[in-house]
Order: sequence, then structure tokens, then C-alpha cells
Amino acid sequence: MSIGYASKTLAVPGAAMRSITQRLATPERLAAVIADNLAALEVALAYNARNRINLFRISSDVIPFGSSPVNTLDWTADFAPQLAALGRTARTHGMRLSMHPGQYTVLNSPNADVVERAVADLVYHAAFLDALELDATAKIVLHVGGAYGDKEAALDRFARAYETLPATVRRRLVIENDDRLFTARDVLALSRRTGAPVVFDTLHHELNHEPDSPGWLELLDEARATWHAQDGPQKMHYAQQAPGRRPGSHADTIGIDAFLAFYQELVAFRSATSENGDNSSLPDIMLEVKDKNLSALKCILCTHHEGIAALEREWARYKYAILEHDQAAYQALRQLLKDKHGYPAVPFYETAERALSLPEDPGSFRNAAQHVWGYVSPHVTTRERTSFDTLMTRFGRGEATGEAVKRRLLLLAERYEQSYLLESYYFTL
Repeated sequence: MSIGYASKTLAVPGAAMRSITQRLATPERLAAVIADNLAALEVALAYNARNRINLFRISSDVIPFGSSPVNTLDWTADFAPQLAALGRTARTHGMRLSMHPGQYTVLNSPNADVVERAVADLVYHAAFLDALELDATAKIVLHVGGAYGDKEAALDRFARAYETLPATVRRRLVIENDDRLFTARDVLALSRRTGAPVVFDTLHHELNHEPDSPGWLELLDEARATWHAQDGPQKMHYAQQAPGRRPGSHADTIGIDAFLAFYQELVAFRSATSENGDNSSLPDIMLEVKDKNLSALKCILCTHHEGIAALEREWARYKYAILEHDQAAYQALRQLLKDKHGYPAVPFYETAERALSLPEDPGSFRNAAQHVWGYVSPHVTTRERTSFDTLMTRFGRGEATGEAVKRRLLLLAERYEQSYLLESYYFTL
């Protein structure tokens, strides 16, 4: 079982991808953006490998306008060495990659032009994964689409369109239940017609299911039967509802207590229902959450004993974000990690979550900002020092925001290449 995250890798210098507007998308500029994006993907995969994150969804925008006539490049040939190298990295580290086209890739639309564009987009996604020389365990996740006032007709259109897809797409395509229209039962029925494996999404199921629907564990088990040897381990999506936001909005971070309750229930169920009484059939779990790799690492470290050094590395990333919210939590976490023979992963993250849920305290914020300033201050010019001192004075008088202070510190950290700060969560949380 692997736990992973989607699309963006946070607090990792060099991992951010670029975009380009259609107006500026000349072949030369597109080539430059693609080169940068593939380099950023290389950085993200290297980070994942170092942190044992073996499940990762690649952004569909890695090749801008990948399925559009706007992009006239033969990018699979032009960037063949880089693409092959990325695939080798993933295979070397046992990393499973996937992609997830966006909401405008609608295979069951009654509009033939929309379907044609959807097919082109799926062909692009398959071509990208093929260029990485990945086997069929690297999947493309797709929602069924719209209901258009008649769910059964919409399901029929999807099934018919699926049959026309190139084999390169069908070998990778998996379908997912959604939070408004197509339930897990709908998608399981569609899987029986098409043969496409089902990705079961827990939050979508909570929000959208029939009154007599089986429980999530039973449906997850039904979905497991749709995965075959060539597809690799079953995959599922796990998300938590963001408090106070529209139903279906993903939480900023995965609450560790709720995740562990879900995980333990899953382990117990699979152990009880497996033929040999173990949990070897656990699915790969893709987290859908705002803080991306931060939550993935949290969940991995709380379900796998990675040693005290892994928690100390996390403390180095969290410490100033914690300090600006709660000095008592900062001291408590320092104390917690003094036992070098223990592994207090769960209390570590529980304390961090409680601290980060608190509003920023001005005194604590100032303290954290001054700690961060200490890393850049030996390098700054006299003018930069004076400007920062003025900004902090204005912050103390309520004339400047904390966001302005952190933007200035981020600018200086980038200018003077302070990797310790740039790899911390201070500028992310």
C-alpha cells in the first residue's frame, strides 16, 4: 500500500510548474516551458523518492496545451530523453504515477465536438505516460461527466464512447464516482459494461449515495474486483470535508485522528475478509487535500515507523510555522522529540494541527519572523535591513500585515538562496 498526493509539490524549491497563455504560446516559448516543467517534475520525483512517497499524480498541465492545436511541437520526440529519464526514476523507486484530466474532459457529452476534444485530451494523457515508458499500472482517472437530465442515457453515451477509444487510452483509463451525479453504484455498473477499473472516492461517496447504498468498505471491496493484475494494486481517493465550505471542498490538511480511524477500519476489514487473514490487499490511497505532500508525509509517518530522524526532519520544516501560532506548542514539540528512542508521530502531528488551527498571535508571529530573519540578515544589504526594520515597526503598529512581512522574508530567502527556509513550511502554511 502506498499513500500519495496530487499535482503540486509544496515547499520544495524547483518543483513548481510554469504555465503560459495561449496568446504567448509560440513554439519557442512552449518548448521553454515544457523543459522547465519536466525539470520541475524531476525535482518533485526526487523529493518523493527521498521521503518514500510512492504514489503521485502528475499535473495535466505538464505539457501546456497538450491536446490542443495550439501546441504544434512533437514534444514526445523533442523531449524523449527527459521523458524516459523521468520514467526510469519512477520505476527505480517503485513510484506509481497517474494523471487526472480536468472537468472539461467530458466523454459522455451529447455534443460531438466536446467528445472529440475529450478523446484528444485522453490521447494526450496516455501519450505522456507512454513517453515515460510506464506500464498499465500508471492510470488516467476520469469522472463519468454530466447527466444532462437523463443519467441512464448519459451512462450509455459514456459506454459507447469508451468503446471507440484507442487501446493506448483504454489500458490506462479508470473511472471515479463523483459528489453530485454518479454514485459508486453507478460507476460500478458502468465498469461492468466497459471493463474500466473503478477508483472509489470516500468523500464523494459520503456526499452522493443511494439511501440503501452499502457501506463504504463494501463498495470499496466491490471496486477491488474491477482491478486486474495488469492494472496494479487497487487505487482509491481519500479526502476530508473542509469545515464551513461548499460540500465537496477538500480540507486544507488531513486531520490525522480522522485519517487513522479510517485507516484502522480499512485494515481491520481487509484482514477479516482476506483469505489469509492479513492486510496485504490494502489499496493505494491518493489523498486529495490542499497541503498536498505535507499531508501525504504526515499520513505515511503515522502509519509506518520511519524512525525519529524522519520526525526531526519534519520538525525542522514545521517549527517556525508552529512558533508563529503557539509558542507553548513549539516548546512542547521540542520536548517531545528529545527521546531519541521513541517514535511519537501521532502526538507530534496532533500537537502541530492544534497549534496551526489557532489564529496567529502578534507576539508569536513577531518572534517567528525574527527567527527567520536571522537566517537572511547576514546576507542583506544595508538598505534591505533598514526596509525590513521599518516593515516590522509598521507591523507592530498595525499598519502592515503579517502577509506583507512573510512576503518580504520569502523574497529575501529566495534572493539569498536560503534552502533551509525555502524547504520549511513557514511560507506554505
